[in-house]
Amino acid sequence: MFLAQLKNELWKLFGKKRTYIGFGAFVLAQTAMLLMFKYTHWQTQFERLLAGNGYLASEYISALTVAVLMLWPQVALLMPLYVALVGGDLVAKEAEDGTLRMILSRPISRLRLLWVKWLAGMIFAAVLTLALGVIALCFARFCFPWKGMFVFGQTQPNTTFGIFPPGEGLTLYAFSHLFMIVNAFTLLSVAFMFSCFNIKPAAATILALSYLFMNMVMQHIPFFEPYQDWFITHHLESWFWVFQTPTPWAQMFQSEVTLLATSVTAFVFGAMVFQVRDIKS
Repeated sequence: MFLAQLKNELWKLFGKKRTYIGFGAFVLAQTAMLLMFKYTHWQTQFERLLAGNGYLASEYISALTVAVLMLWPQVALLMPLYVALVGGDLVAKEAEDGTLRMILSRPISRLRLLWVKWLAGMIFAAVLTLALGVIALCFARFCFPWKGMFVFGQTQPNTTFGIFPPGEGLTLYAFSHLFMIVNAFTLLSVAFMFSCFNIKPAAATILALSYLFMNMVMQHIPFFEPYQDWFITHHLESWFWVFQTPTPWAQMFQSEVTLLATSVTAFVFGAMVFQVRDIKS
């Protein structure tokens, strides 16, 4: 019965048109970024960066390098938006449409209903994240050769600067998506928690995004620099730490535990609110 209910939730989730907005947005955003990189000064500046550090640009302007460049802004901005959009719909949309009372008239507990919806949302978040990585790599491969990977980015507290051969670069690229999936789980769980409140789906999505952006803004205020570990956006950057040499495993483990704990806490708090909520009103 549990698998049948999960299958039904997945059919409902992937049967909605808004579920696919994120996939379409990723295609459009990556197409635009790919064209900009290839035909603007962006590529020239990147070649100068490589040459300034003693590397031959022709060996590292590759599909893997460009794919990681395209992922960074989308993981930080677009993925949270579309994950929160679906997470805010999971419960609140059912209540708004009036179907929640019919569902709860069946012999099933509220906790089990939330658990199945949350699990369906997790599956969507994983599929969306994997699609983001696959689309980025495939699009980059159309325009750039399969060569070594060059990664450069500013993170706290270290600067990421890595040169990897194609095989190792692909392995790290795939491995980083495991951490992106945890990011998506966390953001969906926060939106899911607000969806359990007696509010509209749009309000649940906005509250989740507000929580994210408040963390993002406060993280970049110099006064709060000693308190980076208190902001969820700091831990969301752990997917990029995969490309550091040496890999900061202890810091990454701490961040993943924090994100998973945030997800579980959001689900528990949302379930507590939903348990005492008057669905008939």
